[in-house]
Amino acid sequence: MKRGAPGNRRAAIMLHFDTYGAASATPPILIAHGLFGSARNWGAIAKRLADTRRVIAPDMRNHGASPWQDAHDYPAMAGDLAALIEAEGGQADVVGHSMGGKAAMTLALTRPELVRRLVVADIAPVGYGHSQAPLIAAMRGLDLSGVTRRGEADARLAGTIPEPGVRAFLLQSLDLKADPPRWRLNLDVLEAGMDRIIGWPDPKGQFDAPALFLAGAESDYLTREHRPAIKALFPQAHFAKLPGAGHWLHADRPREFEAALRAFLV
Repeated sequence: MKRGAPGNRRAAIMLHFDTYGAASATPPILIAHGLFGSARNWGAIAKRLADTRRVIAPDMRNHGASPWQDAHDYPAMAGDLAALIEAEGGQADVVGHSMGGKAAMTLALTRPELVRRLVVADIAPVGYGHSQAPLIAAMRGLDLSGVTRRGEADARLAGTIPEPGVRAFLLQSLDLKADPPRWRLNLDVLEAGMDRIIGWPDPKGQFDAPALFLAGAESDYLTREHRPAIKALFPQAHFAKLPGAGHWLHADRPREFEAALRAFLV
């Protein structure tokens, strides 16, 4: 695995990223993570895919080790991904989950020449009504004084977030090596941009190359009712579901998710 950041004519947009596999394995697969995630969430899948492909996994802006920016919307995130692809070869197969899926769709619609094939994981090009602001409030309200182990933070966070899986996911973005410990998330900007994150910017254009919309069978984020809106923008869209998977389908069914990517990204 190699780590780096691409040069960019717009210095304000500079994503941190991990790479896996041989540089000669082109085009690369670029994976855009979801809200509160990071490149690290995709490490296991990326390492396995790297047996035949180069994989690039960035931290999205305001997440992980990437710079914090005042703007957090899909045109900006798509611009970040475009700059990374341009710096790393000029075209990629793009995989995006949730927030990353909307950024990937925006990229494909506005810069289709950069995307060979598109995989969108459990999200549709529509606005949603659910806010993740309560999770931000819980993270902001977590007392990190004296915390040295993730288990301690988990126990304290349980008072406001009862689901162990959600806590485990969020705590991957807690930097316990910092003094004092801190979140690797720009919580203020993410909260301010929540309406844009759960919304959809409705970019003009159409992506005419193959696209796969992969849903978790136990999730309601991507349903049959969304298909007309998807087909209007992505006429070559294919649809599939992963049985037994929820919204975080790549974590719930990693091997099945990997198999779907290998079958589609040929």
